[in-house]
Amino acid sequence: MELLQLHYFRTVAKWQHMTKAAQELRIAQPALSKTIARLEEDVGVPLFDRERGRIRLNTFGKAYLERVDKALNLLEEGQKVVSDLAGMEHGRIHLATSTLDLLSEPLGKFLALHPDVHFQITQATIEEMALLLESGEVDICFTHLPIKLPDILTTPVLKEDIHVAVPRTHHLAKHTSVRLSDLAEESFIGYKEDFPIQMLYDQFFQKAGITPKFACRVDDPGSIQKLVRAGLGIALYGCISREEDPHLVMLPIKHPICQRHFQMIRHEKRYLSLAARKFCDFIVQYFAESLEK
Repeated sequence: MELLQLHYFRTVAKWQHMTKAAQELRIAQPALSKTIARLEEDVGVPLFDRERGRIRLNTFGKAYLERVDKALNLLEEGQKVVSDLAGMEHGRIHLATSTLDLLSEPLGKFLALHPDVHFQITQATIEEMALLLESGEVDICFTHLPIKLPDILTTPVLKEDIHVAVPRTHHLAKHTSVRLSDLAEESFIGYKEDFPIQMLYDQFFQKAGITPKFACRVDDPGSIQKLVRAGLGIALYGCISREEDPHLVMLPIKHPICQRHFQMIRHEKRYLSLAARKFCDFIVQYFAESLEK
C-alpha cells in the first residue's frame, strides 16, 4: 500500500465520481481506476459499490475513509510541525474564503514581508468551507457567514456597515440616511438569490418588513455598481473594500442595523502552522489599523 493510493482514495471518496476525481488529481481516469482497484486488492474488500458507471462508498469504504482521513491529517500536521521548526520561509497556508475583495491588499502586504510563504487560496461557499475545515484540507477560512461545526474557533476581524447606494441624480441622494422600510417602492439591483451575500441582505429586508422589487440580479459586485450608476436601481452596498465612486452616494441605514461581521475561522483540533498563525495575527492587526485611519 502506498501513500499516493490513500490520497487518491480520499479524493475519489470526496467526489464519488471517477472523472471528477481524476480531473482534480490531474491524472488519467484509467490510471486512477487501476490505483483504486489495487488499493481494494491490498485491503481485501471492495471500498465502493459500482453500478451502471456510478460509484458510491460502501460500508467498508466509509469505515476505511475515517481512518485514512486521520492518518493523512496526522502526516500533514507532521509536515507543518517540521516546517515550523525550519522557520517562516518554509511555511504553507491554505486559505478558503467567500470573498477576495477585502483580502487582496493585506495578502499583498503580508507576502511583501514574507515572500517565501506559499499560499493556496480556494474561493468557496460556506458549505464547502465547513467540509474543507472538517477534513483538514484548509487551515483558515475568512468569511462573514457562520460555520456551524463543533470545535470551531473564530477570531473577529472586521465589522462592515452596509449602505444604500444611489446615483447622485436620485431623489434620495440629498438624504443623510434612510430606513429600509421607506424603500419598498424603489427598484433594487441585487445578487442572484442563491448568493450568500444576497441571503444576508434578504434578512435585512425581512427585518424592515419589505419585499424589494428587483430590476436586475447579477453575480458580480462591479456590475451592481455600474447598474446603479446608470440609474437602473439602487442597491445595498458594503463600502469598506470599494473605492469611492464620485457618481454614487452611499447612504447610511438608520434601521434595521445592517452589518457584516468578518472573521477568521479555524478548527480547534487541527494544527495551525506558524505561518498561518502569523497570517491570522497580521490580518487582525491590518484591519484594526485601517479602521483607525
